[in-house]
Amino acid sequence: MTTKHITHWISGQEWSGTAERRGDVYDPATGRVSGQVDFASIAEVDQAVGSAAAAFRDWRHTSVARRTQVLFAFRELLNSRRDELASIIVSEHGKVHSDALGEIARGLEVVEYACGIPQLLKGGFTEQASTGIDVYSIRQPLGPVAIISPFNFPAMVPMWFFPIAIAAGNTVVLKPSEKDPSAANFLAQLWKQAGLPDGVFNVVHGDKTAVDRLLEHPDIKAVSFVGSTPIARYVYETGTRYGKRVQALGGAKNHMLVLPDADLDLAADAAVNAGFGAAGERCMAVSVLVAVDPIGDELVEKIKQRMATLKVGPGCNADSEMGPLVTGVHRDKVTSYLDAGLADGAALAVDGRKHPVSGEDTADGFWLGPTLFDHVKPGMSVYNDEIFGPVLSVVRVSSYDEGLELINANPYGNGTALFTNDGGAARRFQHEVEVGMVGINVPIPVPVAYYSFGGWKNSLFGDTHAYGQDGVHFFTRGKAVTQRWLDPSHGGINLGFPTNS
Repeated sequence: MTTKHITHWISGQEWSGTAERRGDVYDPATGRVSGQVDFASIAEVDQAVGSAAAAFRDWRHTSVARRTQVLFAFRELLNSRRDELASIIVSEHGKVHSDALGEIARGLEVVEYACGIPQLLKGGFTEQASTGIDVYSIRQPLGPVAIISPFNFPAMVPMWFFPIAIAAGNTVVLKPSEKDPSAANFLAQLWKQAGLPDGVFNVVHGDKTAVDRLLEHPDIKAVSFVGSTPIARYVYETGTRYGKRVQALGGAKNHMLVLPDADLDLAADAAVNAGFGAAGERCMAVSVLVAVDPIGDELVEKIKQRMATLKVGPGCNADSEMGPLVTGVHRDKVTSYLDAGLADGAALAVDGRKHPVSGEDTADGFWLGPTLFDHVKPGMSVYNDEIFGPVLSVVRVSSYDEGLELINANPYGNGTALFTNDGGAARRFQHEVEVGMVGINVPIPVPVAYYSFGGWKNSLFGDTHAYGQDGVHFFTRGKAVTQRWLDPSHGGINLGFPTNS
């Protein structure tokens, strides 16, 4: 079987060198190696950053009108070829085709937001701030920026960052996950077709060697990262130590609080959708359902009924609702939590290892079906850890206050949801909960592109969120200009400190 070869994209073309190291890329549905990806050494990273630095000299001076034209062209190309990109994502990540299309659609929202960059970069102006003096503000690009993205959204997460970065006049070096690298190269090719100058968008593949070089490279001015909390903390601390602006989005343990007055059918649907979509490999997945008694037994039963009907199979199959996990190593790690949860005293209500898998040639795929733990308590590993797989834990509480206290005590603060028909309870919850993104009867509250994505506590390192107005501010620097055009009839020497008049 012939495997594909994925290499770096530098200066508008595929890298032509020979890599010293490579990594295997798998088809998660079959467990077979489908390709090999080159791992960048320091030299290749330096080449990509050098290309970005050289391109920045002209791109930063390119008119906003021209940059916007390129953004619109990229948007049209991506929209017309979304099915092709979705198939690439399915083949390397494993998620079902409809989910991959959804990922692309949410990324397109940010591209479309970035098409409004002329409005987003407008500054302020104050005439006659002092006698004969006007003051105005402008925002300017930073320079070459790095994006380090995770495996779970190989198209959407990079698009949280690079459309705004490029629209604002920066140049980009993207380091995607080595587990599913091909989507990044596809996006690079679309940029070239859209008319983006060579070197404005570059892709380097690899592992920690590439990451560390990007974090320390003196020409990289800012770093955007999404991944686990330990690595996010490392990226933030290392990048800031080297004087860079850093936004590092970390892990999550998202709670969904269900009050007794909620529509339990709606809540059960939401728990299954948000817990098992993309096989739970989402930083916004619901991994903890907090049921306020006396609804626990009824809600768990409704969830179990829905889980039994889920069709697990290859993402390329039209009837599949949930695909495999991304690698065998990750699948084994997630599966280990089933034994750990039992050992800690949780009740394994649904064992995903027993869930049927449809499709041909799937015997060696990286499968784990939807899994449900009941009577979970804080302190258990299935509660404390970000499992990042199709494992939903149910915690029973006696009141709204107990549920809120549980959520606020968690070290993560990415997303949360409340299911209720009580408007007063909903308003109180959104005010009191210590989490960055809140859904009211919405299980996955990912903000639309003109707001910003980001959590609190150990889910975010840095002081700006992704995309939206925060994204524009992250990828630009503010400058205030105070100007006076002297009247030729006035002048003279005055060595005193200038004061307002």
